[in-house]
Amino acid sequence: MKTTRICLAIATLFAAGSGHAATTDAKLLARIERLAAELQAVKAELKTVKAQAAAPAPTAQPTTPAPAPRTAIAGTAAPTPAAPTALPAPSAAPAPEPYTSPLASNAGRTTFFGYGEVNYNRPFRDQSQTQFDVRRAVIGIAHQASERTRIVGEFEFEHAIASATDSGEAAVEQLYVEHRATDNVGLKGGLFLIPLGFLNLSHEPTAYYGVERNFVETAIIPSTWREVGLSAFGVTDAGLRWDVGVTSGFDLNKWDGTSTEGRESTLGAIHQEGQLAKGKDPALYGALSWRGTPGLDLGAGLFSGKAGHGSKVAGTPGYVAPDARVTLWDAHVRWTPGNWDLAALYARGTISDTAAVNTLFVGQTQVPKSFFGWYTQAAYKLWQGGEYALSPFVRYEVFNTAASFAALPAGLGADPERDEKVVTTGANLRVGDNVVLKADVQRFQVARERDRLNLGIGYQF
Repeated sequence: MKTTRICLAIATLFAAGSGHAATTDAKLLARIERLAAELQAVKAELKTVKAQAAAPAPTAQPTTPAPAPRTAIAGTAAPTPAAPTALPAPSAAPAPEPYTSPLASNAGRTTFFGYGEVNYNRPFRDQSQTQFDVRRAVIGIAHQASERTRIVGEFEFEHAIASATDSGEAAVEQLYVEHRATDNVGLKGGLFLIPLGFLNLSHEPTAYYGVERNFVETAIIPSTWREVGLSAFGVTDAGLRWDVGVTSGFDLNKWDGTSTEGRESTLGAIHQEGQLAKGKDPALYGALSWRGTPGLDLGAGLFSGKAGHGSKVAGTPGYVAPDARVTLWDAHVRWTPGNWDLAALYARGTISDTAAVNTLFVGQTQVPKSFFGWYTQAAYKLWQGGEYALSPFVRYEVFNTAASFAALPAGLGADPERDEKVVTTGANLRVGDNVVLKADVQRFQVARERDRLNLGIGYQF
């Protein structure tokens, strides 16, 4: 049987590792991960066969044994919730595994997946602003078109109701076709997530600590951030994962000086999200992540592209900054020794040629020249019993969406914002692999009116 062959292969790998010094631990780890994923797929296939045999009616549809991958990460096929991982996190989502070619029997299979969260926020000062919110609900569909090609669509609904008069939003979060040229190299085209930071790729509520997503990876890295384009990605036997691509970029023509949206997230105010995205000047990105040591993830990424697109601004004879460029980079590390889960991230962005743009927004919200943020976070699995696991955590973050501005004549420019500093303390209670209950308290140094208590429930399937 396939299962027996896989077990013998794993045993052979361990024997080879002890008898041949030239075989590195990282190579063995990568091969074991691939074999473990294939074993999991075989088990899922056997489970489906048993379910079909036990079905009372021959026309009944078998239950899909495992959800489809949720996100595509550099050099990996996004894991199913039950898939094994070599980098377990105490209460966050498992680290993604190296790609394993799907079994030929999976060709033609269509699966569904999703996640969602419902939150409660209670400010300490103005409790009249207390609110409940169906923050988001996401449904995804994946179709295995062939042994090495799959089609993925992911659809998000925010704030319960989406209409012209409501605050909700309906959006296509991802829509792409992925093809595996080899077991370790893949190609992808369509609307997909940009691999910067942790959260943009793994943003299910079971994948992060705290009720709300952290500020650095929402205000500086505008998660969930996706672009339309083409990418190539892969993983090496040494545990190095890479991802490069050419995509759509940001559009400075979308900046609204009468709105405060640009102060909440600089790039969030000018991202295009695949909606009639201007593409005169495509952007480029590259990302690396090394996981050659179990429990350690070192990564960095860079995204850069022009944001002028040669478009005209209303009320002006032509665009005043055709060569304005947006550049964003990050560096991050995560270490999970034992019951600890430790992480740190730094991100910084710049927009060039903003002086001419800001002459259009004198007295309004101006475009910043630079913005940045960083955080450190520590969590510890304090208790585990049965399917329950309790992990307290603390996170300290510093961010500024308008750290500097290009020079303008006196009286016309804007002053830099103060660095906001936020301390978040709380706990995640895992209920099995796919449900999490959360509670935390957030304290702000500058906007103290935002101090609040947060409660939430999240799931994935």
